[in-house]
Amino acid sequence: MIGKEGRVTGKIGPGLVGEVMIAIRGGSEAFYAHPSDPRDEIPVGSIIVVVEYHPPRTVYVAAALI
Repeated sequence: MIGKEGRVTGKIGPGLVGEVMIAIRGGSEAFYAHPSDPRDEIPVGSIIVVVEYHPPRTVYVAAALI
């Protein structure tokens, strides 16, 4: 999971549990998302990269540098 890219479907920010869709196992799956830097806000539609993974459905993410 670490290093995979996905798209934000629910705003990620301080005090919020966001949602991201990540391509995995031949499809796309939703994961709960927290910012890797607690001060970051990542809006819906942004591309992210997974920094940490906590099974089964939680990821810590950063905005992808595109």
